[in-house]
Amino acid sequence: MNSSSDSASPRGVQRQAARDLDASVRGQLAKAFSGLSPIALGLAHADWAMHLLTSPGRQAVLAQRALELSMQALGNLSRPAGEESPVEKDGRFADAGWSQWPYNVFKENYKAADTWWRELAQQDDGMSRHHQHMVSFFTGQTLDALSPSNWLATNPEVLRTAQETQGRSLQDGLQFFLQDLREQLSARPDTAAEELEPLEYAVGKDVAVTPGKVVFRNDLIELIRYSPSTDKVLPEPVLIVPSCIMKYYILDLSPHNSMVKYLVDKGHTVFMVSWRNPGPEDRDLKMQDYLSSGVLAAMAAARASSGAARLHTMGYCLGGTFLAMAAAAIGRITRRKKGQRTAKEEALIPADLPELASVILLAAQTDFSEPGELGVFIDEAQLATLRESMNQRGYLSGKQMGGSFVYLASRGLLWGRNTRRYLLGEDDASFDLMSWNADTTRLPARMHSEYLNSLFLNNALAAGQYRFAGSTLALMDIQAPMMVVATTRDHVSPWKSVYKVHLQTDTHVTFVLAEGGHNAGIVSEPGRPRRSYQLGSVEDNTGWIDPDEWKAQAPVEQGSWWVAMHDWIAARSGQPVAATPIPAKQALCDAPGTYVMTRYAD
Repeated sequence: MNSSSDSASPRGVQRQAARDLDASVRGQLAKAFSGLSPIALGLAHADWAMHLLTSPGRQAVLAQRALELSMQALGNLSRPAGEESPVEKDGRFADAGWSQWPYNVFKENYKAADTWWRELAQQDDGMSRHHQHMVSFFTGQTLDALSPSNWLATNPEVLRTAQETQGRSLQDGLQFFLQDLREQLSARPDTAAEELEPLEYAVGKDVAVTPGKVVFRNDLIELIRYSPSTDKVLPEPVLIVPSCIMKYYILDLSPHNSMVKYLVDKGHTVFMVSWRNPGPEDRDLKMQDYLSSGVLAAMAAARASSGAARLHTMGYCLGGTFLAMAAAAIGRITRRKKGQRTAKEEALIPADLPELASVILLAAQTDFSEPGELGVFIDEAQLATLRESMNQRGYLSGKQMGGSFVYLASRGLLWGRNTRRYLLGEDDASFDLMSWNADTTRLPARMHSEYLNSLFLNNALAAGQYRFAGSTLALMDIQAPMMVVATTRDHVSPWKSVYKVHLQTDTHVTFVLAEGGHNAGIVSEPGRPRRSYQLGSVEDNTGWIDPDEWKAQAPVEQGSWWVAMHDWIAARSGQPVAATPIPAKQALCDAPGTYVMTRYAD
């Protein structure tokens, strides 16, 4: 071996020391930029600035636009007394106090500046699409932070509330701020679970209370089988694969809004995957482990537990992406002659898998070419920074993941919350979904890096380039009918991105567009007010329908899409059979199991 490439040689030691120093510096810079790559941010803004500097025509248009907005703001301020003001569409300025001087001046000046800066951030000519996205996104973040609604001296509602409560609201807000600050400063990754602040809704007592048993366990998952609540059940069970980014019980919250309970009460035998919350020792877990020891192992275990030859499957968010990949692998084998498998398939894909009666994807992307706001965090420089951070710990922390989601909706989740909590003295809302949101999970460093690189950065699944068990996966191999559910206000899995599954599959697809966001649109139980959905089916060989065209022609149904889901599953199931209790010899422990109880401070 050449001495210059030998890591033990003086030159090799020097190079390694230089790499370690560089990684340390970039890590400290990333901390200063809230985990973002300053290189990626700098390149994006340099791209924007160079294009703007060489566009004198655009500069003139922007100058004219500034004058127009200034005159518009002045016109709004000089509206004659008694003239009715237009309805305020921005919820930050809904309070009547914003129509009074001087707060109307703050509001109108801010809204004019906000509009101008957002238009300034747009550069249509020649700028990289990703850089354009980054500049627009972070310009919006900065403008949201500068809103006069966020500050004590410029928010009339805050000042009026302080006066009405004789300062009590500000005192309460200060106490909330100090409480949150103490928790943040005292949090340590190695804090024992029993020392953590208890969740407001206890798992197994207030949420995740649907009766059942853990009937299978390996190093990655526990499989819960829920006890029947009806005399008869449909013969094909339903296996649910939640996202490993979150605890499974978002689909088994309180009894009134538990999807699991709803399905069980409708006569379904339901199985649920509960992912283990990983630690530093799991740094080398791979995506193929999550497919093989997770999704596929759960399918085989569900068949062994129930004895059913056919199985309905449902995957949520990343769990849905994994399910689609597993279904493609099964379809690839099924298309061959019976029993024909490669050595790698023998090793990674169980032989006793059930036939897939259906594949249901909930807010799950299979094409990542348009990932929405999450795309601002995905490029080579950003991922290099993230890998360095994860390699130090061996995992992506729940707080890091949660911080990314806060970025996506900072106006409400960050600034709106801060105003309510610290300036108005209002405590956070107390309900099961918020408690679940605080029960964060980690992701293994290698799996998360592979996920971002393969799917987000290179879109390998949609491009037919993702390899599993020795071959590339193609969703065209899925033979089971599919129901694909998206939500209208999803910042994580935008509905038009989810809709692209139509371009990748050659089977029946029923597409559902439900009202709501990534979580609340899925947890949308019957009886919840102001809920609706659109539904339409595409049969084999129908051809492509543009998403906007689909939305324009699909009828709007009032109520919960869960009802349509149950009817869809039932139509693809056999005749009901007598329900049987879970055999005692299968039970490893009671639901919700042990893996879901693992909590970490970070």
